[in-house]
Amino acid sequence: MTDFAVARRMMVDCQVRTNDVTDPRIIGAMLELPRELFVRAEDKAFAYLDLDVPVSEPPRYLLKPMVLARMVQAAQVRDADCVLDVGCATGYSSALLARLASSVVALEEDIAFAELAKVNLAKLAPGKATVVRGSLVQGWPPHSPYDVIFLNGASEVVPHALLAQLKNEGRLIALIGRSPMRRAMLYRSVAGEVSGWPAFDAAAPVLPGFAAPAEFVF
Repeated sequence: MTDFAVARRMMVDCQVRTNDVTDPRIIGAMLELPRELFVRAEDKAFAYLDLDVPVSEPPRYLLKPMVLARMVQAAQVRDADCVLDVGCATGYSSALLARLASSVVALEEDIAFAELAKVNLAKLAPGKATVVRGSLVQGWPPHSPYDVIFLNGASEVVPHALLAQLKNEGRLIALIGRSPMRRAMLYRSVAGEVSGWPAFDAAAPVLPGFAAPAEFVF
């Protein structure tokens, strides 16, 4: 039987710390959170491996621990921040963000995921995370603007509708580009103007709705 506490420590020591994640709040949160509770029963043995763990069929995934941690660190989440987690799936990323921010809006369009996330976050982030259902691409305008928007997967296009929901000095972190390798881009809104900077390269599955339109070849 897997010793999840040992597996959690190995994940942090061998995947997270060794990939330039130095924020002690992120490290502490990942040591506390039982990642195995956010995956399917048959996949619990894979919960702490260096891979995108599928949580449904057709597949949606929990991001690799290292990629998730580096994205969250790049977003510079602060104690007073309001965060929009786009594509929360079963809620692991939202639970992590809730340990770093003032509040989290966990956005999911799949009804089964939304219900699972509600149950998980009620246990592991009580009073800090609110699960809402709606289009991932359109974000969640009712609670905007946000200090941080976290795109929980890759996008082949720049997510303009989400960028429009940032506060002044707000940040959006997303993996942008085509497979196999994408680039983590940190976007910042300043006085209504948005600029983006590359943070690091990483691979991740594309979130539903964020694939580039098919190109016609003549």
